[in-house]
Amino acid sequence: MERPTCASSRWSRRTCGSCCPRRSASRRRPPPHRRARPLRTLVVSDLHLGARAGHDVLRTGRALPPLLEALPQFDRLVLLGDVIELRQGPLHAAMAAAAPVLQKIGAALGPERQVVIAPGNHDHRLAAPWLERRAGRDPPPALGLESAIAWRPDDPIAAVARALEPATVRGAYPGVWLRDDVYAIHGHYADRHTTVPMFERLAAGAMARITREPQSGPRSAEEYEATLAPIYAWIHEVAQTGGPKLGESSHGASARAWRVLAATDAQHTLKQRALAAAFPVAVAGLNLARIGPLRADISGPELRRAALRAFDETLSRLGVKTAYAIFGHTHRAGPLARDDPAEWQALSGSEMLNSGSWVYERAFLGRSPGQSAYRPGFAAIVEDVGRPRLVNLLEQAPIDAESLTPVPA
Repeated sequence: MERPTCASSRWSRRTCGSCCPRRSASRRRPPPHRRARPLRTLVVSDLHLGARAGHDVLRTGRALPPLLEALPQFDRLVLLGDVIELRQGPLHAAMAAAAPVLQKIGAALGPERQVVIAPGNHDHRLAAPWLERRAGRDPPPALGLESAIAWRPDDPIAAVARALEPATVRGAYPGVWLRDDVYAIHGHYADRHTTVPMFERLAAGAMARITREPQSGPRSAEEYEATLAPIYAWIHEVAQTGGPKLGESSHGASARAWRVLAATDAQHTLKQRALAAAFPVAVAGLNLARIGPLRADISGPELRRAALRAFDETLSRLGVKTAYAIFGHTHRAGPLARDDPAEWQALSGSEMLNSGSWVYERAFLGRSPGQSAYRPGFAAIVEDVGRPRLVNLLEQAPIDAESLTPVPA
């Protein structure tokens, strides 16, 4: 028997796609109502709990206490994708590594607070069994912008929910409405549109041709899933069977390639210089093969701009009309004080905000890790009214390489 969950509860003013299966259901605005008290929401993403290299900082002794101390100030915690690292080993091992952290989070929240799980690409398996059951219905109900994940006791997400007890837990996919004017989604659909030639972008470009994606590109969550879900399923099976190593970084091969190609000439070996010289030629070949459009520029500023363009494109194609759109996925928090606000404005008018990550990745931190937009500890705060704001909960307890040793469970 599936767990009855519904996004259209007192926690959300929106009507979810699972309740109203028409594609337009998620975009309709029901009459506003008054809550008895203000609702404060904390959004965190990309925890990557159980990462093989120990880059997931919440398993260290320094990073978890600031998060636990902050949680009682909020009514709702949104785990906006990639909560658990399910790509670097068997599911049971990742769940065992993540459970102690999840249990402490649940205890800090208590029974009066809610957790919303909105899976991403690295933990897509949390939603996959439910998505497969939905697809088997005739006709399958539309996902819309938010559908409630109805899980069964043996689904992976059920184990996550049990670990988070006594907090109330619900799942939402592909995203979740936090207010009438605030929409949050992990952001993995943007991999279909980014111009950065990373692994998942190349795989998505190839899969789009295999699955005969509509010529105009995806226009719904189902069409994104048709292209991306087979990639996620293949990676999941490789991880379960102990196949080829997919990378100890949460960005895997993409991070390793970036280290080589973005290094200065003085840092390059002869072999690396040859690879860097061949890279633009390879990108041109991929564009000729209609895998793109891709660009050979993988500088830090272009990584940021490409991610924002891709997410903007995703919002447009999904038909998201909102004042504020929150996403994770790229691990690049923003907008920060030094960022150009215009870059973070979607063509639709939405203000985009990235909730960053809770992983420590040396490749992206640069020469001043404490000032990097990729440093761990970022979160988004959503009040009842007003602009969502970005904070870093680890400002008073910054993480460095020496503090990455996981604390035994």
